[in-house]
Amino acid sequence: MDLGLKDKVAVITGGSVGIGLAVARGLAAEGVHIAICARDEARVQQRAMAIAEDYGVTAIGIGMDVTKPEDISSLVAATQAQFGGVDILINNAGTGSEETIMDAADEKWQYYWDLHVMAAVRLSRSFAPMMAAQRGGGVILNNASICATQPLYYEPIYNTTKAALVMFSKCLANELIPKNIRVNTINPGLILTPDWQKTAKILTENTEQSWESYLDNIAKENTPIGRFASPEELAHFFVFMCSDKASYCVGSSYYVDGGWLKVTN
Repeated sequence: MDLGLKDKVAVITGGSVGIGLAVARGLAAEGVHIAICARDEARVQQRAMAIAEDYGVTAIGIGMDVTKPEDISSLVAATQAQFGGVDILINNAGTGSEETIMDAADEKWQYYWDLHVMAAVRLSRSFAPMMAAQRGGGVILNNASICATQPLYYEPIYNTTKAALVMFSKCLANELIPKNIRVNTINPGLILTPDWQKTAKILTENTEQSWESYLDNIAKENTPIGRFASPEELAHFFVFMCSDKASYCVGSSYYVDGGWLKVTN
């Protein structure tokens, strides 16, 4: 199926590993030119070079921290200078937390608020006018989590900020659809990212259980499908949502979770 994405331009935050990198590669396979950003400048530039070589598109890697407004301004300027405009924004940067509400300091709450919510606010506010004026529309996808609806007990800050991101997406969708900019949220479940692997290796170190077995048990205990998804499986859905084949999808949240969500939604 031709998704009609060739020669579009996409910005993906958190684009050097895991879900963000898989989405970047999935879009590049459709002929989309790519700007990926992440805090590790050397790694994100290496990833961009590999994408350009593998798919024959233009790809740039920008070292930045999305919690810093000045870094966001630099990303916007670099993308505009390289591509002259943007069609797709993927707000993907983020990570899990581990705390209790009673013990977590204000500074931790603020950091995750800036990472999961204000980064999406600032990036959307920066790129949406460019999409409307230069491209006649565009797509914004916010990567939230199943935890926005079905929280995990050990990360209340993550749960709360991801829930706020979902509401932000809904409000932004209503505001931008008259400008032909479609905004949606994707709520992944168990995706086998490097973070999951790292955590599993730490928790099974010096035990008889392998990290693979630990993750296999989590998947079987929580999901009817009984396994983690690969980042590439999730990326296929992102790519579809970026295309005109999803033209009637506006202001919604889509769960890609192997049946983990325990309520109808």
